Amino acid sequence: MEEPGLAYQWVLQLHSYLAYVALAVLFLAVANAIIGLVSNKMFLPQKDFRISLFALILCHLQLLVGLLLFFVSPNGLNAIQQLGMGGMDSASRLLAVEHPFINIIALVLITIGWSRHKKFMEGHKKFKSIAVFYGLGLILILSRIPWSQWL
Repeated sequence: MEEPGLAYQWVLQLHSYLAYVALAVLFLAVANAIIGLVSNKMFLPQKDFRISLFALILCHLQLLVGLLLFFVSPNGLNAIQQLGMGGMDSASRLLAVEHPFINIIALVLITIGWSRHKKFMEGHKKFKSIAVFYGLGLILILSRIPWSQWL
């Protein structure tokens, strides 16, 4: 197998560093929504809307970089083509199948939370939509991070 190129290394680094930022903002959005829900605060466009929107944008950007990485990485589509689904060990299956699939589901949930929150007028319902769907997305993302390679 040939050595991965400079473009692959750049995309891999971008995906790794952007993950820290995206996770931090997503965690902030979930915590903000839970605090707003529990304390029965008003949903403010200056703060609450922007935190949720930035989390949505960063997570989608991270997904796009991740999908690009999936197609250029020796651990993504190439691993599936080389080894087949039955020939992968748990580490390669995590990178090639579970991590992308679960993270796509997580982004769908986050997007649903964003879309639902826009339909509500009451701050309580807006916070609840974001807390539940962004929270589920965060849990799914955290469950499929390749921790041994990431930290």
